[in-house]
Amino acid sequence: MKRLYPLNIKNEFLFNQSSRDFTVQEVPLYEFSGEGEHLIVHIRKKDLTTWEMLEILAKYLDINPKDIGYAGLKDKHAMTTQYISILDKGIKEKIERFQHPKIKILDTTRHNSKIRVGHLKGNHFKIRLKKVLGVQKDKLDSTLKWIEKNGVPNYFGEQRFGVESRNFEDGKKIVEGRLKIRDKKLKKLLINSYQSYLFNLWLSKRVELSLLLKDFSEREVENILRLPSNTLKDTKSQKHFFKILKGDILMHYPYGRAFMAEDINSELKRFLNRDISVTGVLSGKRVIKAEDIAKIFEEQFLKENIAKNGFRRYAWIFVENIKTDYIAEKAHYEVGFYLPKGAYATNVISFLKGG
Repeated sequence: MKRLYPLNIKNEFLFNQSSRDFTVQEVPLYEFSGEGEHLIVHIRKKDLTTWEMLEILAKYLDINPKDIGYAGLKDKHAMTTQYISILDKGIKEKIERFQHPKIKILDTTRHNSKIRVGHLKGNHFKIRLKKVLGVQKDKLDSTLKWIEKNGVPNYFGEQRFGVESRNFEDGKKIVEGRLKIRDKKLKKLLINSYQSYLFNLWLSKRVELSLLLKDFSEREVENILRLPSNTLKDTKSQKHFFKILKGDILMHYPYGRAFMAEDINSELKRFLNRDISVTGVLSGKRVIKAEDIAKIFEEQFLKENIAKNGFRRYAWIFVENIKTDYIAEKAHYEVGFYLPKGAYATNVISFLKGG
């Protein structure tokens, strides 16, 4: 699956996704009240999935893993911190005595409700890139300046597609009735992979449009992409790299309600101010669909026979709080940044590599 990126720059570096070179810190959606029947546990793990961590804790506490609340799943091959909630039935002292070589309890507090999936603002990431020599350091600096100013396309990461990145093929077979899967969780995972694959294809098509408009006139791009005449009128002059089309479904950023793009000039100002962003579709039932010009790009990747609810996902996201540190004697380039929930740090790494 070819993903297109705005910059034609190849940066050479080594990145090992491991607990030594990749850290993630969860930012909760709200402040915890400090009182209530739910024990909030700030926890750090390494080399474990969130589910593996929850199962270890549940076994220790003699409870069902489903009784532990969490906001999001964290990478296995990383050092990650996140918040979980447990209904406190005399377990506070026991949880504070908990010891495990890959899990550490950092702190506890209380809250009056369970943490639910999605109850997070985003995550702070820190990655260490290795074998970065002088000229590569300068190229990375330049790429990060572009990212800081413009943002990045919000592709789904490789973890969405399985070990060999082919899960979407089985998902497609399920949707088309050519494959039967009894395991509900596996079936859902495979269909989600197919939805993500279609989203990434659509997003690459829209990035391609923006790239073409950098080098060609609107009429030339219409001919290249076989679009109706005047489809792209006044699109090239938009200041942001990623172009808004009439009929696009926009959404308040970094979360909020969805609405259709009608007055492009007005919406473009809000996009440049990072108040809104363009969304792409995750195919399924009961989902808002693009109209007008945007529909031409979306409909070829919209599969209405997917028997689960679809939704809109940000197509373009903004990377915040970018900080760098270059250790010349080790040729290490460390990058810290913040992303809203639902965005992958590995996507930023792929952008830095140039695809």
